[in-house]
Amino acid sequence: MACPGTFSDEPLSPAGRLFLQRKTDVVIHCIARTKNPIDVDGAKATIMSSPMGQHPRFCSLLVRDENGFEHWRKTRLDVDRHVIVVKNRVYEDEEDDEVAVNRYVADLSVSSPLSTDKPLWEVHLLTAHKHIVFRIHHSLGDGISLMSMLMASCRKVSDPDALPMMVPEKTTEKRRDSPWLLGSMWGFLKMAWLTLVFVLEFLLRTLFVSDRKTAVSGGDGVELWPRKLATAKFLLDDMKEVKKAIPDTTINDVLFGIVSCGLSRYLDHRTPNALHEGLRMTGVAMVNLRAKPGLQEISKLMKDNSETRWGNRFGVILLPVFYHKSGNDPLEYLKGAKVMVDRKKQSLEAYFSYRIGDLTMTLLGTKCASLINYKLLCNTTFTISNLIGPLEDITLSGNPISSIKVSTSSLPQALTMHMVSYAGKAEMQILVAKDIIPDPEFLAKCFEDALLEMKVAAKEADKA
Repeated sequence: MACPGTFSDEPLSPAGRLFLQRKTDVVIHCIARTKNPIDVDGAKATIMSSPMGQHPRFCSLLVRDENGFEHWRKTRLDVDRHVIVVKNRVYEDEEDDEVAVNRYVADLSVSSPLSTDKPLWEVHLLTAHKHIVFRIHHSLGDGISLMSMLMASCRKVSDPDALPMMVPEKTTEKRRDSPWLLGSMWGFLKMAWLTLVFVLEFLLRTLFVSDRKTAVSGGDGVELWPRKLATAKFLLDDMKEVKKAIPDTTINDVLFGIVSCGLSRYLDHRTPNALHEGLRMTGVAMVNLRAKPGLQEISKLMKDNSETRWGNRFGVILLPVFYHKSGNDPLEYLKGAKVMVDRKKQSLEAYFSYRIGDLTMTLLGTKCASLINYKLLCNTTFTISNLIGPLEDITLSGNPISSIKVSTSSLPQALTMHMVSYAGKAEMQILVAKDIIPDPEFLAKCFEDALLEMKVAAKEADKA
């Protein structure tokens, strides 16, 4: 089937070129668990008729001209080359479907590049496990773009003709500072100062300063080490209960608090009394730079002049967490997380990180920019992201979806975490270098227990 449009070559974006470099080659994995058996022919037909089968990026080959510059070249899409059907159980010794699929995706996360003789995506249908695994190269788009496209292919369970509900628009009230001019000036000065501090820190962390080594640290070459994948599961109602304990707290604040608390608990278990109080571990967090937060309407993403346009439109911020010995009030982790995230929100660190990357690509070239990005990952401890998924139950090709999870291929960090919320639940995929973190299931439990401890503490604080 031919893709719509002309067959002229189109140059890659700077971010797209970055994700194709050897040290920063990243594939996004999206796992969807279905409630009913998978209809292979129906799935292929849905792909071809959906935005995924029609989108120019998904029916274009990656080609390089005589000067080595990458372009997208339209081609005819052969869905049979992209849909990989696995009829048998992927591991005969593993009875649990979720564990088996996590193991399957972990194996794909290391040294399993997508073939460049076809558009850079695949769909694996694990029919014996009732799981669908989407493998999509990061050069095609970021998490917001790809999840929005997937949602455009889905429908509501409650209304088979309706698209899934996107994130509701937020209404914000203007603060009435008194006097307003003084408040505005102070806000601007604070933003400028925090931006200066955080951008300088970003540059130092990228080029010179590295986290102290702990039991969860990675480093140069660790992206080639074998991986394990585990899932931490949360209820959004529990996270909402916790965020009530501190005014103006968000789900992202709660997630960051969970990670801070859970990592401290895990390190206490792995290396008791080995770390000093307040030890810093730096996280790399992705921030959507589009004007509208959350999932986007696919029609708006496709407009070149849209502020929500398709592609890799994200910046990076550094989020430090600090080790504390067991016994601390779990809400203290949340308070610390909120203070740090609020400061980051008041700065332009994410925007400047995006522009710095763009400038580096322009002045020094893609390879140099890739090495700098790789060094940042080597100098930090983990990567984390949070994506708001559908608000209600959905179907794909008429098959109800019970779970949606996201991860990426391996990075030089030994620990990467990606959370997606779906219909009142949130699941975080924890991808680890198994020779460094051999027990990611226990780490996932540390995160789950951290939320439950915060919930109990929040209820007690509410009674007091």
